[in-house]
Amino acid sequence: MPTFKALVVTKPDTGYACDFAEFDEQDLMEGDVTVRITHSTVNYKDGLAITGKSPVVRRFPMIPGVDFAGEVTASTHKDWRPGDHVVLNGFGVGETHLGGYAEKARIKGDWLVPLPYGLSHAQAMAIGTAGYTAMLCLMALEAHAIAPSRGPVLVTGAAGGVGSVAVALLAKAGHEVVASTGRTEEADYLKDLGAAEVIDRAELTGKVRPLGKERFAGVVDTVGSTTLANALSMTKYGGAVAACGLAGGMDLPATVAPFILRGVSLLGVDSVMCPLVVRKEAWRRLGNELDRGKLAAMTSTVPFAEVKEVAARILEGRTRGRVVVEIG
Repeated sequence: MPTFKALVVTKPDTGYACDFAEFDEQDLMEGDVTVRITHSTVNYKDGLAITGKSPVVRRFPMIPGVDFAGEVTASTHKDWRPGDHVVLNGFGVGETHLGGYAEKARIKGDWLVPLPYGLSHAQAMAIGTAGYTAMLCLMALEAHAIAPSRGPVLVTGAAGGVGSVAVALLAKAGHEVVASTGRTEEADYLKDLGAAEVIDRAELTGKVRPLGKERFAGVVDTVGSTTLANALSMTKYGGAVAACGLAGGMDLPATVAPFILRGVSLLGVDSVMCPLVVRKEAWRRLGNELDRGKLAAMTSTVPFAEVKEVAARILEGRTRGRVVVEIG
C-alpha cells in the first residue's frame, strides 16, 4: 500500500513525541470517504495536541489537525463522489480519529460539508474551525435577539483566530464591536477588521464584582475564567454571552447575580459535535457574509514543515488571526 506524509503524535516510554513520518495508507481508520488534503490550519486545540500541553489526543498514534479541506478521491457514501470538494471540522478528528495534518484522510462522509461556493480550499482553511466557531457565536447571539440597536458587542481574545473572524462578522452585521486584547499594538489591525473600540484585556482580568457597569448587549468570549466572569458582570439587562473558549482557564469565578438580577444568558457554543444542519448553515453564511478582503488581511500561510513552530506560537499568544497550512 502507498505511504504519504503526515505529522504523527506518539507516546513512547519517554513521554510524548510529535514528528513527521511516512504513514501507511493501510493504517488509516475506518471511513467511507477518502480525501486528498490540500490545506489545513492551526487552532488553539491543535497547538495543545502537537505540544502535548493538554490531553487533547486520546488515541496513539494520532495524526493531529482538527480541520482540513480537500478533494474526494474515493467514496462509498451516498452524498459524495470523487472530485467533490469538501471541508471537515471537528467530530473528534485529530483527537480520536486520524486528522488533517496529512496528505490523505479517510473519514465518515456524514462529517463532511461541501466547500462553500466561491471559496477556495485555502480560504476555507483561513476560516477553519476558528471562523466557523465565530459564526456559531454570531448565530447564537442572533437567536437571542441581540441586534445592533441593543448596544455594543464585546469580543475577547480579539486578535486570535476566533476573535478576528468574530470582529469582522459582527461589524459586517452592523454591530458596534468592542475588541479586547492583551496586545494593544494590534489596535490598528482590529479596527481595520471593523472594531469601533479596542480595550486592554486588563479591564476584564481584575477582581470580579457580582455586577459591574452595564456596557455590552452581547459578548463573544474566547477566554473563559476571570475574563468571562467580568464580561458577564458587565452585560446589559437581557443581554447574552456566547462562550466558546478557555484560553484563560476552565474555571468561572462568577456569581449568579447577572443571571437573576439582569436576566443575562450564558450561551455555550460547541463546534466539535454541532449538528450537521447547523454547521452547513454556518458554512453557507461564512461563504456569503465574510468579507474576503478582511479574511485575507487576518491570514498568513505556512508550509506543512512549519506547523510545529506555529503550534508553539499559538499557545504563547504570538499569532495573529488565522494561519493556513499548505499540505498538498
